[in-house]
Amino acid sequence: MNGSVPDGGRDRLDTSRRAMLAAGGVGLTVATSGCVRQVRSAVNRDEIEQLSVTITTVPADGDRESIQLSRAIRSALEDVGIAVDIDMQAEEECRRTILVNHDFDLYVGRHPGDVDPDFLYESLHSRYADEAGWQNPFGFANTVVDDLLESQRDAGDDERETAIAETLEAVTAEQPFVSICVPEEYRLVRTDRFGGWEDGHLATRHGYLGLEAADDEAVIRAVHTDARVSKNLNPLSAEYREQGTIGSLVYDSLATIDADGEVSPWLAADWTIDDGTVDLELREECSFHDGEAVTAADVAFTYEFLADTTLGRREFSAPTPLYRGHVSAVEDVSYDDEDGRHLELRIEASEAVAERALLAPILPAHVWTERAAAATVPGVQIAEGTTEALVTDDVPPVGSGPYRFDDRSERDYVAFERFEDHFTLRDAVDLPEPAAGVRFQIDPRSTSAIELIESDDADVTSLPLESYVVDDVLEETGDDVDVHQSESWSFYHLGFNARRAPFSNPNFRRAVAQVLDKAWLVETVFDGHARPVAAPVSDEWLPEELEWDGADPVTPFLGTNGEVDFAAARDAFEEAGYRYADDGTLRVRR
Repeated sequence: MNGSVPDGGRDRLDTSRRAMLAAGGVGLTVATSGCVRQVRSAVNRDEIEQLSVTITTVPADGDRESIQLSRAIRSALEDVGIAVDIDMQAEEECRRTILVNHDFDLYVGRHPGDVDPDFLYESLHSRYADEAGWQNPFGFANTVVDDLLESQRDAGDDERETAIAETLEAVTAEQPFVSICVPEEYRLVRTDRFGGWEDGHLATRHGYLGLEAADDEAVIRAVHTDARVSKNLNPLSAEYREQGTIGSLVYDSLATIDADGEVSPWLAADWTIDDGTVDLELREECSFHDGEAVTAADVAFTYEFLADTTLGRREFSAPTPLYRGHVSAVEDVSYDDEDGRHLELRIEASEAVAERALLAPILPAHVWTERAAAATVPGVQIAEGTTEALVTDDVPPVGSGPYRFDDRSERDYVAFERFEDHFTLRDAVDLPEPAAGVRFQIDPRSTSAIELIESDDADVTSLPLESYVVDDVLEETGDDVDVHQSESWSFYHLGFNARRAPFSNPNFRRAVAQVLDKAWLVETVFDGHARPVAAPVSDEWLPEELEWDGADPVTPFLGTNGEVDFAAARDAFEEAGYRYADDGTLRVRR
């Protein structure tokens, strides 16, 4: 034999080797399969680490109280084992981050609020969770709260107080945001050039109308601590508008909030509300600042445009980021072509909500129709649904209001002149009249704004003074200078992005609320010139069980005099389903 293997034997040998290898492989797999599963299970698990969050806010030159609140909140959260960073952004950038892009964990700032609790509808209803603006920037979604908000909208006068109380009870239990305090509003005014400052709220158009001028040609010299108004006058811009005071001087609305805080006729001469229909008539021969007539068609256009700035021309609608709650109650607008003044608005809500719908600015169709086009910025990718209406600076603005745009210099001033054809100047109309003009000079600091008043270079601080200077001005003012105090319906708050964990958990949000000493924050940040609150509505609508009585009635502070009781706070977070490491840090799965 020569030792060679016959072909048949080689085949059998190869087959046998493959069988042995296969058998060995099976044995290896069987022996190690449990270990492999363990490895895979360990590798695929998310890491458990300390909770780290970022608070988005504006710097001190944007809002001194907001950054101080942010630092105090950071300290409280760090005391309970949460790592915290603060991201300070310029005001328009901060508004865009929060209100448009929803790219935040937590934010601290001043909510514009409203005189009527109906603002809670657009602020919290889940239908607005993906929209821009103050329409539910929290991404909050709760079907029970939705139902209560809808019931509140539909409730008549007799049932409305109860409906609002039930809504507030549910909202404070859920804590989509933490209401911290309502600031006191103080402004300085000179009384030698203009009188009657006390007759109108300076956060409304009435603050700049009906003043008693020492000289008929005197222009109101306002010092304004927010430069954004000199850059952008778009009444629909969430990044640049707060309460819309200056916009209301340029753009008329059908109704206005008068000096008594009531909704009363403005561009509309009068109206009646019956069975869900608002029947109104515009004042005669009103015109826009460019000479074009104001007609019922412009009003109908406005409500259609605010509901969808694409005017239905694109696959996705693009609602305005402001006034969304006002117009959402309007189901339909019809008008009479013959006289161009008579309209009917069909409203699916209570009479109080119907009246609030009349407060939206009326836009000239001949100017804004072309702004329904898709926004274009060379070299920049624009988000789907963004129209020119949402990005235009609207300079010069064309409204029909008592003041007409005159001139501006960015970061320096913006000036308006009296619109001589405005209906308030008619003998037959009993409404406060505009002065010869109003000029808003930009100065970012309260201290220098006060100096301008004292030196007779300005007549009024148009925005509230920062809290740290209030004691000084209350103690002493110069000749012909008064301190003007007015009610505030805005409030400071901590907002959660409920689109992200753990902020989607109401128990987590409540635990956070309980480590914030609101009374202490009022004393240390606002020098006592604010009042701590549990709910973001005026006292008129606040149910007794939510009144502040030395402590928050819903989420009482877990500590004393600003110092958090770590053991109590730890219990609260653990009851909410979270756990702590031995080093006292709050741990979450990432």
